[in-house]
Amino acid sequence: MTDIFAKFEGLSRAASHLMSVAPRNPFDVVIERPLSATIGLIEGRETLLFGTNNYLGLSQCPEAISAAVKTLKEEGVGTTGSRIANGTYGLHRQLEKKLAAFFRRRHCIIFSTGYQANLGCISALAGKDDILFIDADSHASIYDGSRLGNAQVIRFRHNDPADLDKRLNRVKDHPGAKLIVIEGVYSMTGNVAPVRAFAEVKKKHGAWLLVDEAHSFGVLGENGRGVAEQDGCEEDVDFVVGTFSKSLGTIGGYCVSNHDGVEMIRLASRPYMFTASLPPDIIAASAAALEALQAQPHLRAQLTQNAGQLHAGLKKLGLSVSQHVSPVVAVTLPDIPTAAGFWNRLLELGVYVNLSLPPATPDERPLLRCSVMAAHSPAQIDTALASFAKAAQDLGVLTA
Repeated sequence: MTDIFAKFEGLSRAASHLMSVAPRNPFDVVIERPLSATIGLIEGRETLLFGTNNYLGLSQCPEAISAAVKTLKEEGVGTTGSRIANGTYGLHRQLEKKLAAFFRRRHCIIFSTGYQANLGCISALAGKDDILFIDADSHASIYDGSRLGNAQVIRFRHNDPADLDKRLNRVKDHPGAKLIVIEGVYSMTGNVAPVRAFAEVKKKHGAWLLVDEAHSFGVLGENGRGVAEQDGCEEDVDFVVGTFSKSLGTIGGYCVSNHDGVEMIRLASRPYMFTASLPPDIIAASAAALEALQAQPHLRAQLTQNAGQLHAGLKKLGLSVSQHVSPVVAVTLPDIPTAAGFWNRLLELGVYVNLSLPPATPDERPLLRCSVMAAHSPAQIDTALASFAKAAQDLGVLTA
């Protein structure tokens, strides 16, 4: 009998190697209990959380917690069905209207996760007769959506509108629709996309543009609508996809658009049609968090300040960070043993970050990925920087 697990032998060897150079499994960390937005109990120790994507700290939003508890008691723990069956409650429609209004769009579709929002929208929008253009550093959900939809897929160089323009020129006579997919802020590196420049290329070629604002929703732009708002080109973006699991601190995903045809996604998207809808308490908490996001613009200002503090501090230490300043601050290291050792030492020093390894990283080098919160105090950021300095010194990583 053929071993069904044989396909995982390479992965198993890589995992074993990782464990041989580090005392902990970085992909099996347990936050025993969150004590606040910025501190969690890990291995029985209070640990600073710099790897949670909780950008505005709203996972602990009192209004969201109260809304969830009230709704839980009134409407139960789940819907037990998909949106097209019994899974659409009044709360789902209300939140869709609120998100559409927030983004100044006519339509909004809510998905059960951000991953499913990309999977469902991209696979439905780009079919077998169309061409899908995706940034080479796209998130896994974008790649998976491209596979599910059966469109021809063309990758262009990361954050390179000129390369996209060149590739669109090569297929200018193709009769199918052409959909461009980019991210506002790239989740691994924190790189910010030049959305306006991509929008100009889109208009030149009569293509469609989808921007995944998962890591920029609530974070960038005057009102928190993301990089498209920041760049002043929202009208040129056809579809905005995002998630509740970052800035809103809950779970779920969405797609907003001004195109009436987007409503057909509800009948064409398998991840939408065949997944149970979000439970009422999560929808209520997400709506309350959205209201808090709008009512507290100072959170974005604080987040921007905190991101700048961490980015500048890591750069001053001589560590390799992106040129972009965003709430995702990634330190690039030369090899996996160094990165794993660095990650373990940080955890021992009381700082939790994400260890990201190839092939998930853009250039085959490992990353220590930090995500900053508005809730972090300047003192907590200084403590994290001191821990980075200590870990770098202990491991012999060169610093300035």
